[in-house]
Amino acid sequence: MNKFLLLFLMSCYGFSQSEYPQDYFRNPLDIPIVLAGTFAELRSSHFHGGLDIKTRQKQGLKVYASAQGYVSRIKISHFGYGKAIYITHPNGYTTVYGHLQKFSDRLERYIKDCQYDKESFEVEVFPNPSELPIQSDEVIAYSGNTGGSAGPHLHFEIRDNQERPINPMLFGLDVKDTKAPYVSAIFAYPKDENAIINGKNERVQLRLIPQKNGNYEVEKITAYGNIGFGVTSYDKQDMAPNNNGVSNIQTFFNGNKSLEIDFKRFSFDETKHIKRLIDYEYYKTKRARIQKLFIQKNNPLSLYKNAYDNGYIKVEDSTSSVYKIRIRDYKDNETWVSIPVKGAYQPIEDKITDVSNKSIVYSDKSTVLESDNIKVNFYANTLYDDTYIDFRVSSDTLFLDEDKIPLQKNFYINYDLSNYKTEDLDKLFIARLYGYYKRPSYVYTKRKGNALSAGSKVFGTFTLAMDTVPPTIKPVNFQDKKWLSKYRYLKVKIDDDLSGISKYRATVNGEWILMEYDYKTKTLVHDFNDNIVKDTKNELKIIVTDNVGNSSTFEAIFFRK
Repeated sequence: MNKFLLLFLMSCYGFSQSEYPQDYFRNPLDIPIVLAGTFAELRSSHFHGGLDIKTRQKQGLKVYASAQGYVSRIKISHFGYGKAIYITHPNGYTTVYGHLQKFSDRLERYIKDCQYDKESFEVEVFPNPSELPIQSDEVIAYSGNTGGSAGPHLHFEIRDNQERPINPMLFGLDVKDTKAPYVSAIFAYPKDENAIINGKNERVQLRLIPQKNGNYEVEKITAYGNIGFGVTSYDKQDMAPNNNGVSNIQTFFNGNKSLEIDFKRFSFDETKHIKRLIDYEYYKTKRARIQKLFIQKNNPLSLYKNAYDNGYIKVEDSTSSVYKIRIRDYKDNETWVSIPVKGAYQPIEDKITDVSNKSIVYSDKSTVLESDNIKVNFYANTLYDDTYIDFRVSSDTLFLDEDKIPLQKNFYINYDLSNYKTEDLDKLFIARLYGYYKRPSYVYTKRKGNALSAGSKVFGTFTLAMDTVPPTIKPVNFQDKKWLSKYRYLKVKIDDDLSGISKYRATVNGEWILMEYDYKTKTLVHDFNDNIVKDTKNELKIIVTDNVGNSSTFEAIFFRK
C-alpha cells in the first residue's frame, strides 16, 4: 500500500512539474516560426485563439501534423478559419490548422466526397478516429489565405480536452524574441464619483517618461479615493516588425500584489468579454486598446489571478505611495512602469450630466424601448451596466446611440410593416448605416407576417432598406461556346450591391458541381480535376440569390475533350 502511494505521489509530482508536454508538438511548417499574431492577442471582438505564423507572404507551403493522431474535424466556411483541420492526439490535446489553401490528396478526396454528397462548399464533418489516422510529420495541407484571413499565414492552435485554446508556446514551440514589451500610454480611472485624479473625476491620461533601461516612469499624480489604472502595451519579436500581444501583466501597490492578468488559456465562451477587459469607448473613438487593470462588475473572464479589491487601490489623504506595473512577453522579457501617487483630498464640483433626452437600459433586467413603428428589446444582461442611451426614431430610421458602449449579447430591433404595400415586404430588410456616406449594411433579418426583426451586438443608426436588384454573374476566364480543354479552372465573379450574397448553386448538364467561393475576391472557382465534367459539350447553369431573395441565372455552353 505504501509502495502504491509512493508511486502515485511520484506521478503527481511529475505531472505538476510538466503541466504541458514539452517537445511533443513540432512546428507545423518547415520554416522558423515568425509570428503575425500571438496567443490571446486583443482583437476587435475576441481574444486571438492561437498563433498566426507567417508564411513569407506566400501560399502553398507544406503544413505538417504537429504530432500523431487522427482528424477529428474538418470545417470549410466562407469566413472564420476558412479551410481548417482539427487533429486529436493521444495525449488528449487537439491541434487546429486554419486558413488553408487546400488539403493533402487523401484529405482532399475525403472532404470533396462530403461536399458533393451535401452539395455544398461549406461543410463541417467529424470523422471517426479510425477514418483518417495521421502520422507524425505527415503533410496534411498547404498554407493559404482562406476565410477571414487578411493575408497569407497559418493559424495554429492547441486546445485541451475541454476545447479551451492554450498558448502553443507553453509546449516548447520556439519563437525568437529578445525584445521587451513596450508601453505607449498609461491612464488612471476613478472607481466612483468620490474618487479624484489630478483634480478630475474622469479617465485621465498620464505622462509617460521612458527610461534608458527600457522601463518607464510616470509623472507623479495627485489622487484621492478608489482608483484603477489602464495600460496600452505591445510586444515585438526579433524577426517581425508588427505589434503583438503580451503574455502577462502584474500590478503592485506599495510592494503588495494588486492584480495579475495571465494570457495563458481561455474558453471560447468568455472571449466576447474582451469588451470588459479593454476600454471599449476609447477603442472605438481612438482605435487603441487600453487594458484595464481592474475588474468591473459583470466581468467573467478567467484571465485574472491574485486580485485584491478587484485591482483598485485606495488612496488616502496625506500619503505617498507607488503603483507598479510589470508587463511580460511569452519569453519572459519584461518591462516595468512606476507611478508615484500623492494622496490629497481635492474637492471638485459635482458633474451635471443631462440625461433628460435619453432612455435608460438596465443591465440586470429586460428593457423595451418603443416609438412609432419600431420597438427595441433588451433582455437581461445585454449591457454590462445600467446605461442611459440616445434612442430616437425618425420615419423608418432608428438612432440608437453610437458604437462605443460595450454589449454582452444581441439586442433585437422590430419593425411593424403594416403601412407598407404587400408586394414590397419581401424586398425589405433591416440595415445598419455606417461610414461617412451612411451606406446601408445588411443585418440578418427575419420576417414574420408584417414584422421584421434583427439582432445586433453594436449600437448605431439603423433603417429599413429595400433591395430589388438581383446579383450580377460574370465569367472571368471563358466565353459562351468556348473550348476549355486546356483549362484546369472555371472562374466566375459574382456580386450583389446591397443586401449581399446569400447562396449560389452551379450545375453542369444538370449535375451539381463544386464551386469554391472567395468572398474577398467575389469569385467562384470550379476545379475540373474533380472529374465531374466528362462530356464534350456542357451546359453550365449558375443561380445566385441575395439576402432578400432576388436571384440571377447565368447559362453558358462550353466544350472539353
